[in-house]
Amino acid sequence: MSEAPAVLPTASAERAPGIDLLLRPPRPRAGWRLLPARVGAMCTVELQKLRHDRTELYTRAIQPALWLLIFGQTFTRIRAIPTGGIPYIDYMAPGIIAQSAMFIAIFYGIQIIWERDAGILNKLLVTPTPRSALITGKAFAAGVKSLIQALVVVIIAALLGVALTWNPLKLLGVGAVVILGSVFFSCLSMTIAGVVLSRDRLMGIGQAITMPLFFGSNALYPVSVMPGWLQVVSKVNPLSYEVDALRGLLIGTHSHVALDFGVLLVAAALGITAASSLLGRLAR
Repeated sequence: MSEAPAVLPTASAERAPGIDLLLRPPRPRAGWRLLPARVGAMCTVELQKLRHDRTELYTRAIQPALWLLIFGQTFTRIRAIPTGGIPYIDYMAPGIIAQSAMFIAIFYGIQIIWERDAGILNKLLVTPTPRSALITGKAFAAGVKSLIQALVVVIIAALLGVALTWNPLKLLGVGAVVILGSVFFSCLSMTIAGVVLSRDRLMGIGQAITMPLFFGSNALYPVSVMPGWLQVVSKVNPLSYEVDALRGLLIGTHSHVALDFGVLLVAAALGITAASSLLGRLAR
């Protein structure tokens, strides 16, 4: 008897393990995976700009260095501000970290107006990326830039003898606080950009509000020495909560870290919501 004919292998058995990817495109991310992926992509695009021009990081390190070298050391000598027995430069260093991060984030709206003028923003808005993902990606990119700036200020403060903690968990908390604060202030800037629609106007408003936000916080002096009306301003100023958390984490002063984190999280969420709602108006 002749042998039975061999069974031909099926088409599916002949395919290599990854051949399906060549025949069919991968399924796009959907549901809860879509927003984080788009946010991460936008953040990466923003941070790629640092590879081509790091000048901003170097030049922005000059101002906090001058604050610590001149203002901090001078007021440490004269002891004009009560800090509860803490050297004034130690008390001041977390405030300067928050200030330098805010100064980076508060002008972030200028960049989005430039993207509007260059036609980039309209191209981004016609993609499937949600507007909240565009804003959140840009906001977290501002947070990462501010974190790099904060690292520079921490190194300068350490060289000046400021008694900072090096506990890894506390330093992670410091990074989270800086990023959350920067997310809020960058979204505040992009919200203002959606209202004024002009780089010149945004620049003027940004310059008008940065110093009141800074001096209306506890960055340079305790809330207890402020006049009553300024204490009210300080309590509604997100920068005060950022400074309070940084001070508690870095130098171990009494603070309300849980409350500070809560306020910064709510402020960041409200900022993202406001900036996202005005993004379409900016692109018209």
